[in-house]
Amino acid sequence: MKKILILLFCLLPTFSFAGEAQDMAENPELEKRMIVLAEKLRCLVCQNESLASSHADLAEDLRREVRELMQKGMSDDEVVDYLVSRYGDFVLYDPPVKSYTMLLWFGPFALLLVAGLGLFFQLRKRRETVPEANLTPEAHQRAEALLKEEEKS
Repeated sequence: MKKILILLFCLLPTFSFAGEAQDMAENPELEKRMIVLAEKLRCLVCQNESLASSHADLAEDLRREVRELMQKGMSDDEVVDYLVSRYGDFVLYDPPVKSYTMLLWFGPFALLLVAGLGLFFQLRKRRETVPEANLTPEAHQRAEALLKEEEKS
């Protein structure tokens, strides 16, 4: 009896870590559709996580809202348009290319191009300003003598 009681006390912590079940739609197909759509949306709190993988309270609220909109019969595009109108393009995990996001999309490539051109012109200028070393006949003979001594040893 003592061993059974010890075993129960040892197993007690495993029961205390049981998590609360996630909200699921009555329709499993609707739930799968919601998860696929939530992968394309950004968590507004975490910012580097999708809405589907975030554990923030706001993400749970947004998932619930997406689920409710889908239950009302809205298509995926309508749900995305609704969220974009409410929260802006930031809610999209992959924001569209627009006039005000051009710098965001193409800025790194422009900086890389400018840096590459700067390096090219700097190296070209340096090559023109640094003269080639021409050895005098005496320095050439001394270098050959040093090389011969090096070969002997």
